[in-house]
Amino acid sequence: MRFPSVFNKIFNAIKSVVLNKYIIVLVAFGVYITFFDQHNLINRWQSNRKIKELNEEYKYYQGEIEKNKSELHRLQHDDQYLEKYAREKYLIRNKGEEIFIIKEE
Repeated sequence: MRFPSVFNKIFNAIKSVVLNKYIIVLVAFGVYITFFDQHNLINRWQSNRKIKELNEEYKYYQGEIEKNKSELHRLQHDDQYLEKYAREKYLIRNKGEEIFIIKEE
């Protein structure tokens, strides 16, 4: 067997696979689904990524809501905490008191 004859057999085998009508249709369908369809794979990947980001943001805000609800409940029912909160956040003081603000570095 000579080298060109082996090369021709390999070339004919590859040619028959590439020119197979089922392979051509499968490749065309894959390209269409990946790039041209309204719900193509690229848009689906971007949408899934955006959904994950929004779910993380949702979890963060749910935690913030719970924290604010508990603080609101404490402010409504605990007078000492209300006074402490007013002094710290709004610098409210009683008569005769002086406020010293100490900034930590």
